[in-house]
Amino acid sequence: MQNKDLLSVADLSSEHIRLLISEAINMKASGWLSLLNKKTLALMFEKPSLRTRVSFEMAMRQLGGHCIYLSPAEVGLGKRESVADVAQVLGRYIDVIAARTFSHQTLEILASHSPVPVINALSDLEHPCQALADLLTIYEKKGDFQGLTLAYIGDGNNVAHSLLLAASLVGMNFNIASPNGYAVQESILSLAKECAAENGARIFCTEEPKLAVSGADVVYTDVWTSMGQEAEAEERRRVFANYRVDTELLSLARKDTIFMHPLPAHRGEEVAESVLDSLQSVVFDQAENRMHLQKALLAWILGGLDIPLAAHR
Repeated sequence: MQNKDLLSVADLSSEHIRLLISEAINMKASGWLSLLNKKTLALMFEKPSLRTRVSFEMAMRQLGGHCIYLSPAEVGLGKRESVADVAQVLGRYIDVIAARTFSHQTLEILASHSPVPVINALSDLEHPCQALADLLTIYEKKGDFQGLTLAYIGDGNNVAHSLLLAASLVGMNFNIASPNGYAVQESILSLAKECAAENGARIFCTEEPKLAVSGADVVYTDVWTSMGQEAEAEERRRVFANYRVDTELLSLARKDTIFMHPLPAHRGEEVAESVLDSLQSVVFDQAENRMHLQKALLAWILGGLDIPLAAHR
């Protein structure tokens, strides 16, 4: 059987995403289960993590399985040992790998050589598990996706890429405001437009945050400087100075809008504390839902759920 790798949100179909969300809701209500007894997940991280590591560990434990964490120093991925060799060795021991890497190419090499499924736990290109958990949160708060508009303000980074693809797949409109030179990659945008056309969604790209937020049902932002970009931090603060989500900007959205952020947040930088800590903020629901969505994902990948894969684009 072909591995059920998840490297991109686009590896999933619209139906697949909806079924995962439905199952995540059921698992959230059920609590601890024993679906993955005698199954083991390896977490292999090149970057620090709080939510991703703990949510994956707890997801596996709550399904009756086991988890092994491998730090950068222990593995030396691509340095101490080749990525291909690591993939083949790990595949002899465990049932699934979740990898958090600097380069998306590393994930692709892992997946191409691993005899077990590989999950993208964050790369420089995408963060699919975050986007899927975000959809779960939006569904819980809004009840559906059709007719909703999500406004993303800030850097066209990995989170923006996955969120754009995810919204397009479930038929949710997506507005994005980014400074010139910091937009989402054209290849991602092109694929998202194909998905949006198929699912009745609209994509709007602008450099003006007020235009993006106007009338939105969901307002979303992320840090201006991601891990690995620390040398650019000062320049990015200058470029993104007008992209801060504060109460004035949020007031342009719908009255019942929700505010989202994947965390960790730089309080007072990309988001005002008054917004992050407001009643409209659902950032901690997002964080919790990482675990519940990943429970459904792991159960599917390891044989506990029958959901068809999307056709490769």
